Amino acid sequence: MTALSDARLIDARLIYVAPTTGRSGVGDYADDFAAALRPHVREVIEYRIASTGSESVADIIGDVRAVRRLVRACARRGPVIAHFEMSCGSVAPFWASALGADIVVTATAHDAPQPVWWPFRTALLSRHLLVHHAVHYPSRPLIDALQTRITAGRTLFALTGIGAEQMARRYPRAQVHEARHYIPKRPDVTPLSGRPRAVGLFGHVYKGKGFDLIGELRAHLDDDVEIVVAGRGTAQIAPMPGVTVLGEVNGPDEEKFFSSIRALVAPYSKSNSYGTMYSASGAASRAIAYATPLVCVPDGALTELVDDGVAVASGPEPHAIAAQIRAVIDDEARLDALEHAASTLRAARSIDRAVEPFLDAWADLLS
Repeated sequence: MTALSDARLIDARLIYVAPTTGRSGVGDYADDFAAALRPHVREVIEYRIASTGSESVADIIGDVRAVRRLVRACARRGPVIAHFEMSCGSVAPFWASALGADIVVTATAHDAPQPVWWPFRTALLSRHLLVHHAVHYPSRPLIDALQTRITAGRTLFALTGIGAEQMARRYPRAQVHEARHYIPKRPDVTPLSGRPRAVGLFGHVYKGKGFDLIGELRAHLDDDVEIVVAGRGTAQIAPMPGVTVLGEVNGPDEEKFFSSIRALVAPYSKSNSYGTMYSASGAASRAIAYATPLVCVPDGALTELVDDGVAVASGPEPHAIAAQIRAVIDDEARLDALEHAASTLRAARSIDRAVEPFLDAWADLLS
């Protein structure tokens, strides 16, 4: 059964728990995803968590209680599905998802294989990284046991193939489904070979996303190859010769950004002392929406983009990344092949297709 071709709607209310718009990439993802679900369920009732990343204990308790009250109130009116968007620091959604067995509970693990990596993180811990890691790192066996218990019998989704595979191994008592990060609908822009000889870095600035490597990349690139930087928080990056900093871009400004680069650079690894996160990249999805390829370190789920033909693998060192950038942006035939692959993938992973695995799973859970 394919949910979107089924004549009936899913006769249930969907309680959709996600971060507030603008708080993170997951919050931005949730905007389009919730909108795409609305025609296919009786009602989508959103509960957005505004304190994601800066939660106090009181905030967490308040959100958990509010979600549980909402679910119970809706359950008295008919069938309910409670779906949670979770990422490495989604504290309140994780604890709120521990609902009774009489409620259909599902979750998307944006940073698979674990739904949440730091379930005890609060604003206080976030301000003191040594304390944060002193709490979470030694607690890994406890956290794993806790998540194994909470996810037992639950339905989980990963947005990458390798993420789903790793999550199924880690939580064998959960029902794990492979889904895909949707590629948003965007207007066609200038073909790659007609764009300026430039590359971009894009996304939300935080440690480990490669923005700290801009200076080294600049030193290894030809002087006439511009680096253009855009995304939430990038306005704080100090400008330097050969680097243009745009800050956050939306709408026409986003279109102009991608029209000004021949490739997006993802010069980072998703592996750390806690393990490897097999995350789908929201920045990569945005690039593919504009038929823009990536130059990336083939780590975590980024290897899948290389296999899809929309990314070029590079070594992790800045000089190796710069060499691969030069090889790609000056090869018109290669650019054409990458652009064609991106256009094909963009069609295959539209938002309407991306919701299908969720609708199919929910229909089965309610049958």
